[in-house]
Amino acid sequence: MKRLGSLMMLLVLVPAGVGCSDVRTAADARAGDGKAARGAPDSSERVDPAVDRFLDGALPEGPGITVAAARGDELGHCAGRGLADRAAKTPATCDTVYDVMSITKQFTAAAVLKLEMAGELRVTDRIDRYLGPVPEDKRGITLHQLLTHTAGLPEGLGDDYEPVSRAEMLAGAMKARLRSAPGKEFHYSNVGYSLLAAIVEKVSGQSYECFLAEHLFRPAGMTRTGYVLPDWDRAQVAVEYDRHGRAQGRPMDHPWAPDGPYWNLRGNGGLLSTARDMFRWHRALTGDTVLSAAAKRKLFAPQVRVPELDGSYGYGWVVVDTDDGRVAWHDGGNDWSLATVAEYRRERIMVFWVSNHAYQKGKWNLEDGQLELSHGVAERVRRSG
Repeated sequence: MKRLGSLMMLLVLVPAGVGCSDVRTAADARAGDGKAARGAPDSSERVDPAVDRFLDGALPEGPGITVAAARGDELGHCAGRGLADRAAKTPATCDTVYDVMSITKQFTAAAVLKLEMAGELRVTDRIDRYLGPVPEDKRGITLHQLLTHTAGLPEGLGDDYEPVSRAEMLAGAMKARLRSAPGKEFHYSNVGYSLLAAIVEKVSGQSYECFLAEHLFRPAGMTRTGYVLPDWDRAQVAVEYDRHGRAQGRPMDHPWAPDGPYWNLRGNGGLLSTARDMFRWHRALTGDTVLSAAAKRKLFAPQVRVPELDGSYGYGWVVVDTDDGRVAWHDGGNDWSLATVAEYRRERIMVFWVSNHAYQKGKWNLEDGQLELSHGVAERVRRSG
């Protein structure tokens, strides 16, 4: 396929780091001193006794895990259990930094909607408008189809930490055989969200992380979410553990580019965040600080049915309509960690939990009953309200 030249133009048009300096400077100015400028955490833990008792019975002994629960603008519970780093005996806390994995997709979706709000694109646009000439089989793919996993693209192009550049990712996506015709079937695709991240860069003239930092995270008050901009103290970042309990290091210990993970992971996963920042994101989603009411309707709309799931896919969220109103959720996982976030839209309840050791061979698998865990926490929040 002879389209690499047009894809390489994207690298020329968007130099790495564009717009980052002003975002970091603003964050440092707000912090007021050197310690805060490095993302020093708010050390206060909040414990809801009802949630805590439920977790006593619902969680196994062993994994490091942080759980947050909120209703409206009130953070009712935010506390850690177990260890974020066993070797250093560092406890998991409300402010431990974790990889939130595929929860990243909702931020990519919000970035696309933010650009649509500004009149810079439309979700009905075809990708060739932003990526130049594309192969015939992919010419009809739209941003909406990328957002809803209906473009027909494969799930991935290789290992998450393989050193793949943006140009190589784009070339691989264009060469990939489609699993179905665009718009016909749901096929979960990390590749599609990496394409969206590249389109965000092309349209905005900023790097993906810089756009998120300036237009989503800063207005939401999220100072500790990103790839490299928050400049965390390394000790604040959770170590991940495999199913045998062996340490796998921190996310940045794996092959990363200077500005974050390589492009098999960028846009579809790999963002680092804290439970407290996820509460701030919830607070933004219940107001109009970041997205308009119309944009949020698209974000949380049941856009396409998901086979074998009780629900539909919106834009970066799984959406289920229940007797208690609309519930939007998404999880993220790798071979070591697991995270889930749920938004109970009618009651403005949020539940987020993340573990750095999700699977222990012969003992526990947090993936079993992960939604029941979220619903159980939400029920305690509902009763206490």
